[in-house]
Amino acid sequence: MPRKDIYHQTVIQALNQEGWIITDDPLRLSYGGRNIYVDLGAKQRDLLGAEKSGRKIAVEIKSFMSESDIHDFEVSLGQYRLYRAILEETEPERTLYLAIPLHSYEGIFKEPLGQLMIHKENLNLLIFNTKLQRIKTWIP
Repeated sequence: MPRKDIYHQTVIQALNQEGWIITDDPLRLSYGGRNIYVDLGAKQRDLLGAEKSGRKIAVEIKSFMSESDIHDFEVSLGQYRLYRAILEETEPERTLYLAIPLHSYEGIFKEPLGQLMIHKENLNLLIFNTKLQRIKTWIP
């Protein structure tokens, strides 16, 4: 099992506040005899508490706390591409999101390199506020 990111509980709290039900912690993906783990699997419920059919997500959480934001960026993109490819084959109804703290989005992700990769890789981002434990925005 992979080690949980420092913001794991923060993202769970933020998703719960927006009406998401955590279904998998972690979400296990199996492909070609290998098991790979995405941090969370979730589905959304409607205002009455019932689950919406077809609204499922997978969330990979990244803190971007190492000494090199470029290294964190490279690792995150690699994981995202791998997980997205497997999900397209095994659970095409599930949308993958990369959950990142607001300070990371306002840093490397807003720079030309970050914007290039968001566009070229069609990244789905879940940007969260670490102090408020709330989701700031979803991209797209």
